Amino acid sequence: MLYHLLVPLAKAFTPLNVFRYVTFRTAGAFLTALVVCMILGPFLIRRLSDMRARQVVREDGPQSHLKKAGTPTMGGVLILLAVISATLLWAQLTNRFIWLALLSTLAMGGVGFVDDYLKLKRGTSTGLRPRQKFFWQILIGLLVGGYLYLFPTDQYTTKLAIPFLKRWMPELGFWYIPFAMLVIVGCSNAVNLTDGLDGLAIGPTLMASATFTFFAYFAGHAAFARYLQVIFVRGSSELPVFAAALVGASLGFLWFNAHPAQVFMGDTGSLALGGALATVALVTKNELILVVAGGCFVAEALSVIIQVSWYRGTGRRFFRMAPIHHHYELNGLPEPKIIVRFWIVSFVLQVIALTTLKLR
Repeated sequence: MLYHLLVPLAKAFTPLNVFRYVTFRTAGAFLTALVVCMILGPFLIRRLSDMRARQVVREDGPQSHLKKAGTPTMGGVLILLAVISATLLWAQLTNRFIWLALLSTLAMGGVGFVDDYLKLKRGTSTGLRPRQKFFWQILIGLLVGGYLYLFPTDQYTTKLAIPFLKRWMPELGFWYIPFAMLVIVGCSNAVNLTDGLDGLAIGPTLMASATFTFFAYFAGHAAFARYLQVIFVRGSSELPVFAAALVGASLGFLWFNAHPAQVFMGDTGSLALGGALATVALVTKNELILVVAGGCFVAEALSVIIQVSWYRGTGRRFFRMAPIHHHYELNGLPEPKIIVRFWIVSFVLQVIALTTLKLR
């Protein structure tokens, strides 16, 4: 919005030219999202508490979680408000990828919101049926993949970029659509599974969003893309604004979600954040980098898959409980230690992801 309002006035007042620079607007989006969270957070937490939008704890979960019952949930609404307002304020709104990222995030957040609402209405830990949730997630993923397939930026859109193998990029063709769907559904559910301890999901999300802010910036500028040997994606130069808004919103939400949490993001936040990261990865052709940067999410999802498969095959559990952070809890590790260790691992994974630049 500011870009469209102030850049035309730059001829009369040259300092306004600063709004032409995506780096300036990226910083602005980060700070705006952070401030929105910090200002609206206390008010929203009170409102959610007054509306009895409180966490329902699973009876089969760790006993230490019983004290979390009654903590306001659906805090993902705060994240969505911060990301959307910051992006609309600072991004160039004629950019199609900005709208794709916003709509994908909002749609996934909508699915999560309905799921959270049904849990609260019923007073149980079950909301949408798994089939219902998967249906809407798959539909959103297919729509995003279909859009990118039908309106490609260049010949690289439907190719799979593989780190360290820059000369080999398999052409997926029509199969790019289900591939994109798997990326979005997988990432959103992986973030959702990680959101089981205070700050456990939002910390790695913050770091991964920061990593993809850099990747989006490099992919959107031909000179940087050429030097760093990444795919130049025409039109993606505005995505750093959106990614930085994710960073700011995550940092602001962490202020209230840090142990002991004053609010939980719920499925409203986890599905939205996963969908946002996946969309940025798809547009910038960094789908496999997402596996590295989001390694903590991947580990959590794999632990559930292993647990279910092992139990069906042997009748026994592989882990004491899944996702894997609950396994560590039942083994006696304090919640804060598990959280910080996940953050440390996530930070290392971001460094590894960034080292793939220039080495491709």
